[in-house]
Amino acid sequence: MTYITSQPYMSDSWDDICYPIGPVWLTDILPDYEIMATDRQQLVVGQPLGGRKTIFGIQSADYAIIPNEAIRQVVDQLLSDYTLQIKHTPTGEFSISIIFDRQMSVGTETLQHSLMLTNSYNGKTPFTIQGQTIPAVLDQSTRPANSLYRALCENGLMGWADSFDNLAVYRRWLNGHAMAKSGNLKKIQPAKTEGKKSGQIPKIHHSRLTPELFKEQLHNLLAGLLTPKPSLTSQVYEHFQQKNLNRADDELLKDLPIPVQLAKQAQERLRLEQRMLGSSSSYWLMYNAVNHALFTARSSLTLNDRYKLDERVFHRIAARAFA
Repeated sequence: MTYITSQPYMSDSWDDICYPIGPVWLTDILPDYEIMATDRQQLVVGQPLGGRKTIFGIQSADYAIIPNEAIRQVVDQLLSDYTLQIKHTPTGEFSISIIFDRQMSVGTETLQHSLMLTNSYNGKTPFTIQGQTIPAVLDQSTRPANSLYRALCENGLMGWADSFDNLAVYRRWLNGHAMAKSGNLKKIQPAKTEGKKSGQIPKIHHSRLTPELFKEQLHNLLAGLLTPKPSLTSQVYEHFQQKNLNRADDELLKDLPIPVQLAKQAQERLRLEQRMLGSSSSYWLMYNAVNHALFTARSSLTLNDRYKLDERVFHRIAARAFA
């Protein structure tokens, strides 16, 4: 379904995404047929609030659907006071931000700590917590990530550098991946050394994941993430904020690994935030402008695609800022 162009909707209500969802088996609707495609056995069917029944995907027999209602129940068991922000698409993809009152500063701006979860009914965006799947979060060798909410652009910021041991390790990784002989930034590939497990949001295998097991695991994992840990990414943000753009950086936005139209929208957003804040252009504003464009623009990109690009942009800008 990646060919369908969509623009993420924004909501502050669970009701907009906690609609009925479930499987419809092909053997039930085609009883006289022998279905040879074993990886296509069940239709994932839901009915959004006020909408028609929708087929979001066709999956294998052992694929387990993760209902948003199950996520809601676990969050409400753990938390009584939080702000909710949801981005969701008509193709059945969801980015859920649980925003807390706890704050931190980047320059003169105040950001809020949050938990970010993703889910989908079309199979295009994996279920993740802070950008990591349940197996990755359970892996004791994987550092838990943080996320922040920036009210100015109404976007969540993922802790893309939090899996590194410290800033020196992260900068060595950037130096090893960022600069080409020509002096231009190369496409940054995921690192699997010096504390970083993966550079992309990994996929979760929904095989035989029962609702009860899912809710139990999610409850335990979220309970361990309610107190934010020291964030390396916040140190990188502070460096972004302190470093102004100059003429040598004029082409950086065009060189980032995003579609041309999104780059144009990011440029417009950058100028708007400069006027809103009355500040000069900085690496911090550039990153946030791209982040805003990625998660608000109409595009054929899935939410998972947008997060992958956001991470690549973060590392690309960091490589330039620390060069």
